[in-house]
Amino acid sequence: MRLFTASIATETNTFSPIPTSLESYLSCFVARPGEHPDQPSLCTAPLFVARRRAQQEGFTLIEGSCFFAQPAGLTTKHGYETMRDEVLGQLKAAMPVDGVLLGMHGAMVADGYDDCEGDLLEHVRAIVGPGCVIGVELDPHCHLTLKRLGLADIIVLFKEYPHTDIVPRAEELMTLVLKTIRKEIRPVASLYDCGMIAFYPTTSEPNLSFVARQKSFEGKDGVLSVSFVHGFPHADVPEMGSRMLVYTDNAKARGDALAQQLGEEIIALRGKTAPPDLDFVDALDQALATDTAKGPAIIAEPADNAGGGSASDNTMTLHELIRRGVQGAAVAPLWDPVAVSFCHAVGPGGKVRLRIGGKTSDLSGDPVDADCEVLAVATDRWQSFGDAKAAVGDLAAVRIGGVDVILNTNRCQALGRELFTDLGLDPKSYRLLVLKSAQHFMAAYGPLASKVFYSETQGPSSQRYATHDYQRIQRPKWPMEQDSPGKLIA
Repeated sequence: MRLFTASIATETNTFSPIPTSLESYLSCFVARPGEHPDQPSLCTAPLFVARRRAQQEGFTLIEGSCFFAQPAGLTTKHGYETMRDEVLGQLKAAMPVDGVLLGMHGAMVADGYDDCEGDLLEHVRAIVGPGCVIGVELDPHCHLTLKRLGLADIIVLFKEYPHTDIVPRAEELMTLVLKTIRKEIRPVASLYDCGMIAFYPTTSEPNLSFVARQKSFEGKDGVLSVSFVHGFPHADVPEMGSRMLVYTDNAKARGDALAQQLGEEIIALRGKTAPPDLDFVDALDQALATDTAKGPAIIAEPADNAGGGSASDNTMTLHELIRRGVQGAAVAPLWDPVAVSFCHAVGPGGKVRLRIGGKTSDLSGDPVDADCEVLAVATDRWQSFGDAKAAVGDLAAVRIGGVDVILNTNRCQALGRELFTDLGLDPKSYRLLVLKSAQHFMAAYGPLASKVFYSETQGPSSQRYATHDYQRIQRPKWPMEQDSPGKLIA
């Protein structure tokens, strides 16, 4: 048995002012055949799992190239086609193969390509033919298009948000692909469109229980896999939105009924799946009034979340903290390579006047000009993300009055505590943490928090979706249109 695996992935915010070029991938994460480290990244878990399973089970694995870029705006046509054609060339050289495993995000958009994943699958299918089994792992913040559904044999999504189950879902995908190749099962897909977009953090109810409910059906009555597509609302593409995907072992009617049942349960939860989205000043008022004896209050800043395609250099929160004279607070991470370089030049204990943030666009706000004390610096660092690691580049911590600011050179969101600990700082020691992230921070920082608040600030990853200038998404769509029914579409 011969399997081929590769990965091309990013999450495209079509409202982001930051272009994504081929260099964006090459400077973030690239692993060509044989170069992939022995640990998974966000979208390469299928390769990681297949490598181990090939050693255990004796099949031949041919590794292709893997590319990942931090979420931002459209990938250039040249960049996408260069990566795609490299992987396709490797696949052609590997033929014949019995199966293909692809790690993709699912919300990648390029100039001229609304559905990069669907385009890649179309080319892969043309090479391998109808008898080869194609398995795909996707992020739940994807656009699950009908094109992809028709070209892949099995698609499995992470269930958790934060994405702490990347490797288990890759294991699930690997098992289903092998069983399909051996003709032990015949996966058949059912897809229900919920007609909505929403925020579904799975660390809180009702989403926590819904994940358990999905799992409760798997392995019973012919149900192979249940995946809930959260959707990625910061993209203006036709098939953006929440969908329910069920695979059965050649039991289409059962799958259709279950996909509709679970999809209707999601519709019934409209307006209940997300925590309150507060204006930042209100979130700050409540956070400062919180008893922090058990740990810091945390304010999440989704709108300027690099993980959603924003710059992470907006200064609105920092300005407000300084204006109020807040003590014992920290903001992390704020993307400013120039400021970081100045801090490294001065060194720990040095004093320097910095112009911080406010550089990318009008959504970044006005820069903060302040006299800063450099607390610490660090070079070429990573932060943990479940079983994976994510590069943060060089770090610097500066203090402005009572506020510490964690600056970095690789645009990223707050994931692991290493943003603080690699600088000799203890995140538990603060009264207040303002974290540029929508939800992934919860895996590492949630256990420390006395209370967590979600706030609206400025940036192209706003949680108030009606503020996006959608022109191309399929309508009606809740919450923009209240009367937006769901329907079985495949």
